[in-house]
Amino acid sequence: MPSLFTRIIRGEIPCYKIAEDDYCIAFLDIFPLKEGHTLVVPKKEVDHWIDLDPETQSHLIQFAQRIGKAIQSVTGSDRIGLVIAGFEIPHTHIHLIPVNEMNEMNFSNPKIQLTEERFKELASLISSQL
Repeated sequence: MPSLFTRIIRGEIPCYKIAEDDYCIAFLDIFPLKEGHTLVVPKKEVDHWIDLDPETQSHLIQFAQRIGKAIQSVTGSDRIGLVIAGFEIPHTHIHLIPVNEMNEMNFSNPKIQLTEERFKELASLISSQL
């Protein structure tokens, strides 16, 4: 059965897409810790990031770096935290989280609520910085 992310990649489930290329896709996390919290996902469905082939892994990090710079430009945050945890969905993904303090990357923190309009606005603003 395809992962949730594979279904998003295929267009079966909508997302707030920021960017996409032949290897990866980036979209806003719908349960964000902060405004601009983005997921970067390889199109190849691999559960654990250490099992990615070197080409995909390298491209994923380079793609995430570009997205991270765009997020920082829009949010003005001090840092863009990068987390690869892999517990929620069995498909490698990187969390890019705009932060000013380390504790803002704690996944136990309450998720923020955004309107559909704000999600769309953020996706558009971040995309425009690429």
